[in-house]
Amino acid sequence: MIRHAEPPDKTAVITLLKQSHHAAGFDTPGGFSFPFDPAYAERLFFIHQTPRHVCLLLDVEGTAGGVLMASYGEHPFGPVKVARETVWFINRHYRGLGAVRMLDAYEVWARANHCEFIGMAGMGEDPEVGKLYQRRGFMPAERHYLKAI
Repeated sequence: MIRHAEPPDKTAVITLLKQSHHAAGFDTPGGFSFPFDPAYAERLFFIHQTPRHVCLLLDVEGTAGGVLMASYGEHPFGPVKVARETVWFINRHYRGLGAVRMLDAYEVWARANHCEFIGMAGMGEDPEVGKLYQRRGFMPAERHYLKAI
């Protein structure tokens, strides 16, 4: 089941954010790396409990299997609302239809908030994520690059 995360879900969401941090390679020396900070993860959770934000949880029989955080606002180039994913992570054991259901819930939330576009990102070269996004009607718009300095 996909549901909105509530304050009692904070610890489970922080655990998922830590797993996401590791899966993205942010704790690997070199490149774009930095330590995981539970206080920042907690702050991110609470920010996504406020208006213009959402924190969706993949709840598998009481176990938090995934999280999708997003926010919306006006696009800087014109008067159009855009929803943007902050983080999306599903524990390897819960992938599959849970991913599609999370995207469905994200789209419902964005439409309910009168967004005209929704955005998703992908870390690294993961062709499966790109294929999923394209099957869902997303089209490539930009590619983001980061450099540690």
